[in-house]
Amino acid sequence: MQLFLIRHPRPRLAVGVCYGQLDVEAENPQPIAERLRALLPAATPVIASPLRRARCLAEALHPQPLFDERLLEIDFGEWEGVAWEQIDRQLLDAWAADLLHFVAPGGESAAMLQARVLDCVDSLRGSRVALVTHAGVIRALLGHWLQLPIAEWSRLDLDFGSITLLEIDTSGKDLQRAEQVQPRAPGILHYRNR
Repeated sequence: MQLFLIRHPRPRLAVGVCYGQLDVEAENPQPIAERLRALLPAATPVIASPLRRARCLAEALHPQPLFDERLLEIDFGEWEGVAWEQIDRQLLDAWAADLLHFVAPGGESAAMLQARVLDCVDSLRGSRVALVTHAGVIRALLGHWLQLPIAEWSRLDLDFGSITLLEIDTSGKDLQRAEQVQPRAPGILHYRNR
């Protein structure tokens, strides 16, 4: 399966504010959509996060995109809309000490994010799909399929409006789910941030 992983346009929000699932407007998606259309095969289905910053680009790319809440950015709970510099330093240190399992108050962990986005990908049908989503979602997918530790995948650089093509082998998915002994086939990364 070809997964075209597309990050939303830059949000219209002050720099330095935590905005995981905060629903904010984004910059004009039309120039990004025009550039991306040339990179997507004709008739590629588009599935997106329902947050406005992803929705606007999905609607500019496709006449009938689908929306899936499993593609939402990580939930930062009580941190949403708060300046990073105002968040309790001890909590930020606890997060840095356990990037995969730390849960912000009222939010979710990176492991929880990764589980839900993998569930979304496991439910996809067809040979290709474009996912218009968020940096955390894209990083979680790349980390899983490229078999990277979280210290690496959580730092992958993804530009606003970027497209990443990831090819994954889903042929043995049912066998792997049933037996839970074979690791998933690794993904093949073709390009990033184009």
